[in-house]
Amino acid sequence: MSNRILLVEDDPINVKFIQTVLAKKGGYEVLVSEEVEEILRLAQEADLAAIIMDVSLTRSSYEGRKVDGIFITQLLKQDEISRHIPVLLATAHAMFGDREKYLELTGAEGYIAKPIHDPTTLIEAVRSVIKA
Repeated sequence: MSNRILLVEDDPINVKFIQTVLAKKGGYEVLVSEEVEEILRLAQEADLAAIIMDVSLTRSSYEGRKVDGIFITQLLKQDEISRHIPVLLATAHAMFGDREKYLELTGAEGYIAKPIHDPTTLIEAVRSVIKA
């Protein structure tokens, strides 16, 4: 079983926090990218245990157009090779009903509201999708 997690996040402070928590408290190896082609390649080749996907990415583009984490997750779930990798959506846009809407739209296995301040909550959310 892989202990490698791909973090798709565009905020350097969030990247540092999530990476540190997952490595130090969870024992995970964390890869970070917001480049869509690299994300798709890593999902196919890197033996990932899970992907943490920021819903609102500001700099990601695919085939010349700006895309968000919802779109990237849909791409991952449509692909035969990467479809099985659990995706944990992370978003600051946590309005009532968003969780269900985003999970249904993407086929993702989990959802965590940002900002993430509690290391235990993060580790538990990641472990819950990996076991799903």
